[in-house]
Amino acid sequence: MAKKFVAGFVLVCIVLVAATMCVHQAQADDDRFKSCFNNCEQECKDGGSGNTYCEMKCDADCGAKEVAAKLNINI
Repeated sequence: MAKKFVAGFVLVCIVLVAATMCVHQAQADDDRFKSCFNNCEQECKDGGSGNTYCEMKCDADCGAKEVAAKLNINI
């Protein structure tokens, strides 16, 4: 019985460590997207385009860059 308890405890620890690593990676991706989006939106608005156009354009552009980075594809 004690061996099953120890094995279960070790398994829970492994799952927690893996989950923590995934959350950290998601945070880094989120920061990268925000930085891309904010820079793109500011440049677009400075170019004279409207808010809705810039938001949609930058969301698509930065979203594509985010997916490409996750898949290690150069665009």
